[in-house]
Amino acid sequence: MSASVPTHPQAVTPTFNRAWLTPLELGGLAAIWGASFLFLRIAAPAFGPIPLVALRLVLGSAVLMPFLWRARSAFRPALWPRLALVGVINAAVPFSLFAWAARQAPAGVGAITNSMAVLFTALVAFVFYGERIGGRRAVALLVGFSGVVVLASGKAAGSSVAWAAAAGTTGAFLYGIGANLVRRHLTGLPAAAVAAATLACGAVLLLPFAVATWPTEPIGPRPWLAATALGILCTGLGYAVFYRLIQRIGAARAVVVTYLVPLFAVAWAWLLLGEPLTPTMLVAGTLILGSVALGQPPAAPKTK
Repeated sequence: MSASVPTHPQAVTPTFNRAWLTPLELGGLAAIWGASFLFLRIAAPAFGPIPLVALRLVLGSAVLMPFLWRARSAFRPALWPRLALVGVINAAVPFSLFAWAARQAPAGVGAITNSMAVLFTALVAFVFYGERIGGRRAVALLVGFSGVVVLASGKAAGSSVAWAAAAGTTGAFLYGIGANLVRRHLTGLPAAAVAAATLACGAVLLLPFAVATWPTEPIGPRPWLAATALGILCTGLGYAVFYRLIQRIGAARAVVVTYLVPLFAVAWAWLLLGEPLTPTMLVAGTLILGSVALGQPPAAPKTK
């Protein structure tokens, strides 16, 4: 699932014999993160949103924990309140919102609204930190919001998806806040270690609520497999691949994965769950993904 993009060191241009890895990893990551919405659809009804997200955070942070252990000397005690705050805003709450939305609407609804996180990052930076947003991004935001309105007006199996679209949009907005918090308060720390720390903090803070709301009915093997894949594959390994891409090609190029995630989410849900692509999802997805593309900064000119 798409995550916020912290500040990172300048990317190193890949050599010719390794350049082929970039499209392969981008496509693989988009397929993995697209599958996260499929796994949410399978696991959320059985676990409930909060227990599922707590399990996801525990498994995801466990996969990334070696990165945190290696950089542990850089994580002084004064940092942990900030890490906990980011863990809540950038993981525990938005993950729970997307899990709740997965119980109400097809996987494509969550995936499409998730892609708004890129634009919300720019909006939060403009409103709270005074960063210039520019006419191009302002238009992109208007187009993106119109896409959300179109999406919220749609129906799936005769039922409105408005609340699911609202939950996903709120989750994407929280990702935008989280990205700005990371950029301004956790700069200079290894990104994968920060991810491990924030996921672990989110897990600890969410655990009491997960225990209190743990389902009383037995959970079958299919939801357990989906939840395990969501935590280990989509969260732990997905974040590791994402940060590897950022370090090699830079955040601006790595965020291209955002355009591909909804396509894979809809494809997985259609292939494996039989969920259709509705006309409103198609129109809304075109508007939102187009707005994300429009809102991207222009590529820096190449130096000779």
